[in-house]
Amino acid sequence: MEQRVLTEKAIDLLKSLISIQSFSSEEDKTADTIENWFKSFNIPFKRENNNIYAFNKYYDENKPTLLLNSHHDTVKPNTAYTKDPFHPHIEDGKLFGLGSNDAGGPLVSLIATFTHFYEAEDLNHNIIIVASAEEESSGPKGLNSMLAILPKIDVAIVGEPTVMKLAIAEKGLVVFEAAVKGTPSHAAHPNDNNAIYNTIEVLDWFKNYKFKKVSEVLGEVKLTVTQINGGEQHNVVPAQVNLVIDVRVNDKYSNKEIRDILQKEAPCELKPRSLRLNSSAIDKNHPLVQSGIALGRETYGSPTLSDQAALNCQSLKLGPGDSTRSHSANEFIYVKEIEEGIDLYIKILKGFLQ
Repeated sequence: MEQRVLTEKAIDLLKSLISIQSFSSEEDKTADTIENWFKSFNIPFKRENNNIYAFNKYYDENKPTLLLNSHHDTVKPNTAYTKDPFHPHIEDGKLFGLGSNDAGGPLVSLIATFTHFYEAEDLNHNIIIVASAEEESSGPKGLNSMLAILPKIDVAIVGEPTVMKLAIAEKGLVVFEAAVKGTPSHAAHPNDNNAIYNTIEVLDWFKNYKFKKVSEVLGEVKLTVTQINGGEQHNVVPAQVNLVIDVRVNDKYSNKEIRDILQKEAPCELKPRSLRLNSSAIDKNHPLVQSGIALGRETYGSPTLSDQAALNCQSLKLGPGDSTRSHSANEFIYVKEIEEGIDLYIKILKGFLQ
């Protein structure tokens, strides 16, 4: 099929996806819509929960495999929306709607790219596409649940809005629950061990703490206190104050190393919620990256998390749209970005696969 027509169909698919509510764990109707795309092109596909996946026509188990992945779930629209989040419409070249930018644009662009290559023969890699669920919630039935089902993946493109720059590394995430202890008492009595006052020193420690290893691509590990909660009554000094600490991990540390360091050094009790969202990267000299560089695309390190964290192979984050629009009110993607995104995906894969 002519690339122009394929692109038009991809934009229509995105409009359909926008019009359907698909919050994390509620993506069954958008999964149905993605199924219909593959049916219309006579491409065999499979479904696991709300994950839709397909293999290129000439899949050969003796070849290495490239994964194309993006997600079709969304966050809930915030209260600042002035447009209907489920009404896809174009104004001044912008396609508005919830999930248009994160990650509908990258998703439909990858689906179109997979369709373009589906019947290609003599590729040096197999291609598998997974339109996945539960990315926004890091849920148990998303891409992570697919890895035991899929064949071995050697390299991946994860479709997220990067303005088609090559994100060759991505920070991981560890969220810690912290407890600052003290002595509970009546507010009228003396108390030299007030948990709320003790928190001042702890907050100052977190504010000034620096991890030693700095990544050339991802920079420093970023540690941020994002929640604080303590006390229930005006006349009662609480026994403890609870904090939440968000740690964005560079590729110089594993999440387990971050846990061990902070539990040893922090001046309070710390417990990680999860250690599975590690940082990820791909060698700048990898042929997939080099194919993009040859087309004039820049490389960078991404501070935001994606389904790359679920993968064990080298992976590249790449897609149309701009991450600064993600989760914003009146979310949009430029139609031109989708058109250029599909064209660039195809050109990068031609340089890599052929």
